[in-house]
Amino acid sequence: MKFIITGGGTGGHIYPALAIASGLKGRQGEAEILYVGTKKGLESNIVPRAGLRFTTIDISGIDRSSMLKASRSLVKFPRSFFQAWDIIKDFQPDIVIGTGGYVSFPVVLAATFFPSKTVIHEQNAIPGLANRNLARRVDYALLNFAEAAPYMKAKSMKVTGLPVRSEILDVQRAESIKKLQLEPNLFTLVVFGGSRGAMTINQAMLEAVERWQDSQMQIIWITGESSYNEIKPQVEECLSLGKRRFLHLYPYMFNIEEALAAADLAVCRAGAGTLSELAILGLPAILVPYPYAAENHQEKNARALLAKKAVEMVIDEFLDGDTLYKKVNELRKTPVCLKEMARNMAKEGRPNALNEILDVILTLPDN
Repeated sequence: MKFIITGGGTGGHIYPALAIASGLKGRQGEAEILYVGTKKGLESNIVPRAGLRFTTIDISGIDRSSMLKASRSLVKFPRSFFQAWDIIKDFQPDIVIGTGGYVSFPVVLAATFFPSKTVIHEQNAIPGLANRNLARRVDYALLNFAEAAPYMKAKSMKVTGLPVRSEILDVQRAESIKKLQLEPNLFTLVVFGGSRGAMTINQAMLEAVERWQDSQMQIIWITGESSYNEIKPQVEECLSLGKRRFLHLYPYMFNIEEALAAADLAVCRAGAGTLSELAILGLPAILVPYPYAAENHQEKNARALLAKKAVEMVIDEFLDGDTLYKKVNELRKTPVCLKEMARNMAKEGRPNALNEILDVILTLPDN
């Protein structure tokens, strides 16, 4: 069978797409896969490294900061649609799969005019405008959050969850604690803001970390590579040498699954991929949604889990060191509450998400 997979702009759209591609190869060794992205998106570097055939169309996300910038993005759409049309006509896929991001809209839309079967995966609790419109036309809509269902008028729909990396499924807590040289009996906090860090979270941590140096706890703080060289000397200035051992400071962690497995609580953003990994591990979190995410989807993701008592949430503009310090300490000192949050978070985990997605995709030609 032949598949086109499209999704890009951020890792949250790309890595689920790569997981699906890998799963299809595993199920069908002879599968031909073409990934459609953009030249400027992260996918242009990530996808070829994964060994997939890669081609591009010319489109950019809508910049909502001004009508002029938004108009420039919209003007590109007709061209990108016909570029996608030509790619589909030439490749003749059996199935076209979109995992989100602005690049997936013209590709999946064009595919609905061909005999190809079409599938979209919506990662967020409240779908974006593109997937809401595509849902009416595609053969199947797959959802990460059940809360997205009322917004999707699809022919067929299923809540599958989001495929996560195999490392998340296989990681072990005791082994991770040992590898990271952590104390096994101390409360462990992990703080991160994504691959580039998060300025608001980092600033709050700088204000709070000195107050934690005499506490019975340890912290894994991943600053982001762009902030590490600025933050490290400030941390060294406020913490005495003998008391820095409780803090493990990193610019980036390729093995972040070990930090998540070792932790009792996370402080992080609310992207769909991050939340799916937390759910697999049953790790409760204080979420600080990224305020500039498209259609404010991170806050909507966070609120969906807040309603299920799996997380706490602080709006980005209201986060400071004192708020963070008090929120963490409140949960540290109420282990019953923390355990309940962990149980509720684990209920949201879908370790079989990839297999459920593949089952839908591979049975479509028979329907």
